[in-house]
Amino acid sequence: MHMMDSKQQLVDLVARFTEYSAKHLPDDILNRLRELRAMETTDFARIIYDAMFENIDMAHELSRPVCQDTGVLQFFARVGTRFPLIDHLDEALRDAVLLATRRAPLRHNAVEVFDEKNTGNNVGYRIPWIETELIPDSDVLELCVYMAGGGCSLPGIAEVLMPLEGYEGIVRFVFDRITTYGINACPPLLVGIGIAGSVEVAAKLSKKALLRPIGSRNENPIGADLEKRIEEGLNGIGIGPGGLTGSMSVMGVHIEQAARHPATLAVGLSTGCWAHRRAWIRIHGDLSYELLSHKGAEI
Repeated sequence: MHMMDSKQQLVDLVARFTEYSAKHLPDDILNRLRELRAMETTDFARIIYDAMFENIDMAHELSRPVCQDTGVLQFFARVGTRFPLIDHLDEALRDAVLLATRRAPLRHNAVEVFDEKNTGNNVGYRIPWIETELIPDSDVLELCVYMAGGGCSLPGIAEVLMPLEGYEGIVRFVFDRITTYGINACPPLLVGIGIAGSVEVAAKLSKKALLRPIGSRNENPIGADLEKRIEEGLNGIGIGPGGLTGSMSVMGVHIEQAARHPATLAVGLSTGCWAHRRAWIRIHGDLSYELLSHKGAEI
């Protein structure tokens, strides 16, 4: 196949994938929402979940986005160094956003800084945001699309703490932010925490923590225990679905870490809303594919 024909095929595939992810929540999110609904003990909390699931069903039936805020598009790519379209990947992803925005349609959310003008097509300076990780000796592209909505982006914060503040300082940092801004992110929340030595690494890791499957745990037993303790503590606050009280406030807590400088302890926080539109696809060198986050689905 001619290279330009292959590129257009990739553009169309990623556009269809992006459209689909706007309209259908991932399997793990749906399963977790069902589990959380069953754990609620008040009729009012169950009514909120009923509204969420009615919303999900209508999005499927009407082929419309699950949430009207389809966010700023972010791509996280694990791309093999032998993937045949690696040289055209960034351009293909931008073109796919343009196409998906028209066809889905997706709400126009790219506002140029300083110009204060909406581009009207979800593409702008450095947007869609694209992060690439190279995988040696592979011809496979594993691609995550994430729709960073306004509500779930609002609680985002990162700070460098004095090491003396320790992990207690990290817990205080997380609880202070969730109890002040968490309601804006449409609970139940997925909470991503990054711990590192500098502010930008911690912030980036907190976003990558949101890309992990629900129920996964940090590979370090101490990190896994901290995830569990923070999750239990946040649920104990009683924010509940929609921020309208309930026994379950978070879908999960994920922590990602990087070795830090001895003199700094940086922490970042990112949140995902109940309509957490994070989807993974595996695309082979011949452009055949499997949806990893929506098993058995076709696009």
